[in-house]
Amino acid sequence: MGQDQTKQQIEKGLHLYQSNQTEKALRVWMRVLEKSADPAGRFRVLGCLITAHAEMGRYKDMLKFAVVQIDTARELEDPDYLTESYLNLARSNEKLCEFQKTISYCKTCLNMQGTTVSLQLNGQVSLSMGNAFLGLSIFQKALECFEKALRYAHNNDDKMLECRVCCSLGNFYTQIKDYEKALFFPCKAAELVNDYGKGWSLKYRAMSQYHMAVAYRKLGRLADAMDCCEESMKIALQHGDRPLQALCLLCFADIHRSRRDVQTAFPRYDSSMSIMTEIGNRLGLIQVLLGMTKCWMIQKELDKALESIEKAQELAEGLGNKLGLLKLHCLCERIYRTKEQQRELRDHVVKFHECVEEMELYCGMCGESIGEKNNQLQALPCSHFFHLKCLQTNGTRGCPNCRRLSVKPGYV
Repeated sequence: MGQDQTKQQIEKGLHLYQSNQTEKALRVWMRVLEKSADPAGRFRVLGCLITAHAEMGRYKDMLKFAVVQIDTARELEDPDYLTESYLNLARSNEKLCEFQKTISYCKTCLNMQGTTVSLQLNGQVSLSMGNAFLGLSIFQKALECFEKALRYAHNNDDKMLECRVCCSLGNFYTQIKDYEKALFFPCKAAELVNDYGKGWSLKYRAMSQYHMAVAYRKLGRLADAMDCCEESMKIALQHGDRPLQALCLLCFADIHRSRRDVQTAFPRYDSSMSIMTEIGNRLGLIQVLLGMTKCWMIQKELDKALESIEKAQELAEGLGNKLGLLKLHCLCERIYRTKEQQRELRDHVVKFHECVEEMELYCGMCGESIGEKNNQLQALPCSHFFHLKCLQTNGTRGCPNCRRLSVKPGYV
């Protein structure tokens, strides 16, 4: 298959893919991969296969094609191709919750850059790295990466990237419980879709609606949460987007739990868990198990709650997801307090505080914890964040956290 024929077949596959004929598109692209002698064409078709498998939640296949793409990039001896292939390798590992590998591949991307095309990928690399740091609950570094990605998006006038970063920032502020910002950023993403997204994939609209739904639920606006989640789910079903379907089912279950409708919540959690297991979203599985634990606690089935916690703890420890562990220790504390088991209660109180220290989840001004309840937060340029009211009251001549870190212990 020659260069022109390769190009035609890739375009044919793209047309089929955009018409929701995904399996036909995959067959066309796989034929190109088998028959084309053009390395640049093979590189491009591998990019199409990586994107399609990502959207279907076939993350192991995504990773397999990303590895082949790196070999093709080396054959082409072009740093731009190599950077793009390492970014796809980073993204594949991010989807599979291999966060340390993601960070390592992102750093490789940043180290090999120099040309214009590579520099345009910097924003996407920063976003992927930010998502990985967030998965590991390293909040300052996650925020630093998201802010870098946002700067690249603004400098390159890349509205699609800005939309994706806004959704990640929504997720970031949901996790540290500044629900005002958790809603602001996906609303900003939805505005970008409305203003610029005529030719974009509908996945951007679905993504912003999902993150809005999560924030609305946290704010207790359950009807708004349900409306946004239904719109997101509708698009996810139309496009066969399994990862988003799993997240929407989780959100529906959480909404029903917030309404104390445990009987309706459980089947949604089960459906979400089934898809999360199938696609390998272990971070999502932790969220499902946390939700189920809370349902068992509502029903006062404390032993079943502890069974769910045990499964979630194994996953959280495997991923290095510290926030998941903190939440689990918090739930254990409540359970053992109810059961009046003092030794276990003390054990989880100690572990809870160790997690808070490790993640620096406290305000460096007032010393109170961050992420325990809904609070307005403000980040300084160094990406350390504080209670907004503390900054307004005390002002700052530099970051107290950075000052503390710069004080070196002396020799005794």
